[in-house]
Amino acid sequence: MYAGMHPDSAFEASILPLVSTAADESDLSPIVRRPRPRVAPLGMAVVLRTVLAVLAFATLGALAIPAMARAEGLRLRGDVTARGDVLTLADLVEGAPTALAARPLFRAPALGATGTIQSRRIVEAAAALGLSDLETGGRMQIAVQRAARRIGAPEIEAALKRGLESGYGLDPRNVAVRFDGDGPILLAPVDLQGQAAALDLTYDPRSRRVAGLVSLGERQASLRVSGVVLEMREVAVLARNLDRGEALKEGDFALERRPRDSVPADAQASTSAVGEVAQHVLAAGTVLRISDTAPPELVARGESVTIVYETPSISLAMRGLANQAGRLGAVVNVVNTASQKVLQATVIGPGRVSVGPGPATQQQAAATAPLQATASLR
Repeated sequence: MYAGMHPDSAFEASILPLVSTAADESDLSPIVRRPRPRVAPLGMAVVLRTVLAVLAFATLGALAIPAMARAEGLRLRGDVTARGDVLTLADLVEGAPTALAARPLFRAPALGATGTIQSRRIVEAAAALGLSDLETGGRMQIAVQRAARRIGAPEIEAALKRGLESGYGLDPRNVAVRFDGDGPILLAPVDLQGQAAALDLTYDPRSRRVAGLVSLGERQASLRVSGVVLEMREVAVLARNLDRGEALKEGDFALERRPRDSVPADAQASTSAVGEVAQHVLAAGTVLRISDTAPPELVARGESVTIVYETPSISLAMRGLANQAGRLGAVVNVVNTASQKVLQATVIGPGRVSVGPGPATQQQAAATAPLQATASLR
């Protein structure tokens, strides 16, 4: 703090403290030293005037010191996040007096947006409240981001599905909404809680178009959206590559919900394919079709098999040779190695076929009668 003194008749009015508003005191007026004029010795009136000036200067200094003490510690904050519509003194200045902390200074940006405030504007606003010597830390401006609650496309889609279920009887598990344009985002104040709801919902079953107003609270935040309702279907999708003849195991595929129009009509939709083998090379990400897999062959052509004959009162087993390959439940031709008779048998397990009683099998059983001595009786 500096004070300039002038020897003219307006001396008393010119004694005012010059307080700097810059950290480096760069805005202070320089002190000009004038050559000391040659004057006559001071008289009593001049001495008295000088004493009064010193007392006035001391009084002004004593008043300025508490003001500086009150302003001590005021510092401009860095980049801030606004949670409301306005920015208060406490939002922008550290160490703001309690009585002035809640005083609004600027309007916050729009929800989710970011803006800037020049440091000098904050200094001027603080000075208008009687706070000087605000330390800016060399910042020219600060960035202000408006906090917002983001309601993304999944929550908006869920709100539309609830509306379609209650208003039009659609099963939310079997439908999805493809929005027009980019994925919608509803911005709401961070303190606005609750679940989004679809209002003014309209749906055309023929075009499958849907539109509505997605809202939070008492329409405190809302967004109008539109799109197309897609019918979904659960399908099996391969998680890894499969070679021909390779068995399908748990974890090799996952069940996913996809639009019905985008998947084959014969797409597999369950885990029943576990244990079946690939009929050709399959790439990861393929939607499994019924023809892509089949049960493994339990009997190979030319393989030695066990022929089982069972009735309620007798069970026989004999050796045979398969003329055809077959899966579980398939009917194949086998040759009884003892009688060289060709039998039709059903595959019941690995290397095992069964012939049952009947008009045809009774003759086959008679043909095998001489072999009963070597057959295994159960």
